[in-house]
Amino acid sequence: MEWQAVDDRPNGFARGSRAIGAVVLAAGAASRMGHRPKCLLELDGEPLVRRQCRALLDAGLHEVVVVLGYYADRIARALEGLPVARVRNPQPDAGQAASLRLGLRALVSEGVLVALADQPLITPQDIHDLLAAYRDRPTGTQLVQPYTAGRPGNPVVFSAEVRRQMLAHGAAQGGRQWQAAHPEAVHRWPTANPHYATDVDSPADIEALALAGGPRLRWPADLVDGVCN
Repeated sequence: MEWQAVDDRPNGFARGSRAIGAVVLAAGAASRMGHRPKCLLELDGEPLVRRQCRALLDAGLHEVVVVLGYYADRIARALEGLPVARVRNPQPDAGQAASLRLGLRALVSEGVLVALADQPLITPQDIHDLLAAYRDRPTGTQLVQPYTAGRPGNPVVFSAEVRRQMLAHGAAQGGRQWQAAHPEAVHRWPTANPHYATDVDSPADIEALALAGGPRLRWPADLVDGVCN
């Protein structure tokens, strides 16, 4: 059966809304995790992708679009019951920029927050703080990215104009490419909060998080012993 996109966003969104909506990127192959979707790692029994979406919703973002690719069916099951839209990138190997563009096209809200699906520590308060930094950004800047101890973090937030420019350019342009082309319009928001710079790309990252006093992430039962099908 062909994979079907699902839109569980609340009714009432209209094109032209001035609100900020979220795109969550969850399409990758997770090859460094042994081809097990890292966003399904669980913290206190909850998959990271679901925790991320719930943090966004609890922070007041009423529109969330999750872009899936590899393991789309399995990840979609982890999102059941949440008021989010799910779209699939049919060519996830085309790169993160391609997934971002699909999310931007599916989003109704004008301003955009782009989040990763494998950040275990992000809380609703972190989202509130990031959005406040975006509202208070220096004049002339249009994209805000948190920086912790000199390291870039996520999520990032940008304006409707940045979204328009990304979609108007070629398929290879994503957030990194736009920042490189418009450094004067980027606000590197300094913050001591390590949550923004913490993600898990490999088994070593899982161990490092636990050894640093963070939570112990665990695989769901069907992924403990092998590759996700």
